[in-house]
Amino acid sequence: MAIVYEICRQEQAALRLPLLAAEHPQRTVAWRQGKAVSAEAFLAHVHEVAGLLPPAATAVNLCEDRYAFLVAFCAIALRGQANLLPSSRAFQAVEDVMAAHPGCYAVGELALDTPPPHYRQLPALSAQPVAGEPFAVPSIPAEQVVAIGYTSGSTGVPKGTIKTWGDFQASTGGNQRMLQAMVGTSFNLVATVPPQHTYGIEMSVLLPLLGDVAVHAGRPFFPADVATALAEVPAPRVLVTTPVHLRALIESGVSLPPMAAMLSATAPMPLDLAQKAEAHFGAPLLEVFGSTETCAFASRRVTADELWTLYDDVLLHPQPDGTQVRAPQLAQPMTLADIVTLHDGGRRFRLCGRHADLLEIAGKRASLGDLTHRLLAIPGVRDGVVFQLDDSDALGVQRIAALAVAPDLDEHSIIEALRRAVDPVFLPRPLTLVDALPRNETGKLPRHRLLALMGHEPA
Repeated sequence: MAIVYEICRQEQAALRLPLLAAEHPQRTVAWRQGKAVSAEAFLAHVHEVAGLLPPAATAVNLCEDRYAFLVAFCAIALRGQANLLPSSRAFQAVEDVMAAHPGCYAVGELALDTPPPHYRQLPALSAQPVAGEPFAVPSIPAEQVVAIGYTSGSTGVPKGTIKTWGDFQASTGGNQRMLQAMVGTSFNLVATVPPQHTYGIEMSVLLPLLGDVAVHAGRPFFPADVATALAEVPAPRVLVTTPVHLRALIESGVSLPPMAAMLSATAPMPLDLAQKAEAHFGAPLLEVFGSTETCAFASRRVTADELWTLYDDVLLHPQPDGTQVRAPQLAQPMTLADIVTLHDGGRRFRLCGRHADLLEIAGKRASLGDLTHRLLAIPGVRDGVVFQLDDSDALGVQRIAALAVAPDLDEHSIIEALRRAVDPVFLPRPLTLVDALPRNETGKLPRHRLLALMGHEPA
């Protein structure tokens, strides 16, 4: 199998791949301001922006509007440059990424009060296709680096991962087949996740570029905005979201237009939340599994099956400290910290936790993921997380801590409820009540922000 992968990579290196899948100039790529944007109009905007970009190797894509991001992403790639995708648009995160890539610049559609160095504001994207000019889709080398995505920092310092256009084309095939099996070949997307995140790139940027899919230009945050965005695109509709956003939608009681499917990632989907979402919105909920390093490579419908199904041509090899992943989009096998058991001839797997989450204290074992699940199961706990601090106790064991959002409970009652569910050696000390957890745009919890709430500095 390794030889087959290497041959495919060598063949791919000589290829040029289209920037857009569009056999017809009127294929809808996006929905913007209530109107369909055709493939020919989109390419006119891409060429307009590409002609304004300065020479450089990399550019930070800070666009908040999803259509502007889509245009800038392709314009940067068309210039032979790579999109830099920080873990957030916070000033420090952007500054750190730019410092790691001397000579880069930044682009965005907004006039920022404190823009980063060498910031370029996009034009209004009003260019029109040239009348009578034949419709032609540009191509770029498969081996060209088009993006460098940075991890969220939930397990430490964010790190960059290089993605070529060939990598993205290979990974998108699995996502297309997974969604097409549920909703058909043509559909419209609304996404609550930022396009800078790998999950956001895969589902709300690459799918519209490489399939018969159109995406809503916005990034709705509040439940009413999600309902409005969904109403602005025709059926069949797919909502790309996260467990945090989905829970907020359910609790709001908002009514959503009919959907063909909901898609979730970035955090484990609790079974009870999936059941409530499907019952409330009348649509199947699919969950994808992957990472910034690998992109998505498996999926499941959590209400139907606990096991994950691998995409075509993906192989897993369990290791003592994680799981090795081989996939068409990976030049080399990648080892993740996730611990799995294989089933059905290796085509499906059960996730058992992450190597870094596994705890062993006084000869007993547990996982941070399971402890967090038990914390969230306590009536009255709206949000929470269990994690380890960097410092150790007198026996050299890293202390377990927890943060909880529970307005009607106190620390003692939560600890007593946990005592009935977990071994006493795994009770979090301290457990601190907070008004809200410091979740980022995709619902993840950067470790340094958790430690800051506990009054600790990262090691």
